[in-house]
Amino acid sequence: MPLLWVSLCILLSILTTVQLRRRITQSRELRYLQAKLTDILDQESSEKIRLHTNSAELQNLLIATNRLLDANRKFEADYTRKENAIKKMVANMSHDLKTPLTVVLGLTETIVHDVTVHEEERKRLSLKVHEKTLEILNLTNQFFDLARLESGDRPVPLTKINLSEACRNGILFYYEMIESQGLQVEVAIPEEPIYAYGNTEALGRVLQNLLSNAIRYGYEGGIVGITLQQDEDGISIEIWDQGKGIGGSDHVNVFERLYTLEDSRNQTYQGSGLGLTITKRLVELMEGIITLHSIPYVKTVFTVRFPTPRF
Repeated sequence: MPLLWVSLCILLSILTTVQLRRRITQSRELRYLQAKLTDILDQESSEKIRLHTNSAELQNLLIATNRLLDANRKFEADYTRKENAIKKMVANMSHDLKTPLTVVLGLTETIVHDVTVHEEERKRLSLKVHEKTLEILNLTNQFFDLARLESGDRPVPLTKINLSEACRNGILFYYEMIESQGLQVEVAIPEEPIYAYGNTEALGRVLQNLLSNAIRYGYEGGIVGITLQQDEDGISIEIWDQGKGIGGSDHVNVFERLYTLEDSRNQTYQGSGLGLTITKRLVELMEGIITLHSIPYVKTVFTVRFPTPRF
């Protein structure tokens, strides 16, 4: 009996020692984890916390902590990117507004103060003021349209729509402009209707933006086209031209807010840089995707793709 008690006491002592050592180890590891986490956050380091431990609970805590650090870094990177994009957007917006406003100011000063200007010239200058004012109004409206879309203030309800009819209406809207510029037009729209979930107004805006871009920037190629087709993977609308195209370095940025190509600020390639951003956002709100493929003077294609509907 005494031997049994002695054995039990020894066993309890061993267990207590093991538990104490485990607790001391865990305490030391937790202190290291806390210090390392504080150091990473203070220095805004991209380092991860690495710790060799036999504790399953601590291993799970380390995994969760490192995932949280990754999420925090991603959030900070996204915030920085958006902040830089907003700064660039404001700078570009200021530039695009300042130019026509300066022209309007100069024209109105001439009309008001230059007594040598004859009546016919005043009318011409007044028309120029009107044109520039419309340009400013259009840019401002596009800016607020994008702001409303991104804030969710402009709902885009989805219903069953006839894409064939929408594409025909889109190309007919610009047919006179296409003919007046001596462009050929190639239309590949099936006779039978193709339906998808979408929004008639939003799709109309998308087609107008893409077709006007094809006419404006692709006129040197002498032809613009629209193609509607359906396959087992979905439905696609292609707006294409054979003009100067978009270089590979611009592909990633072409849908960004107020991004314009290097030569797009001259009169020939004048653009606000908001049209494609609004287009992309509208397509996404209709649960579609938009992509660009461009080989200069061969073919530039904007493809809007919708999933196969289940009516």
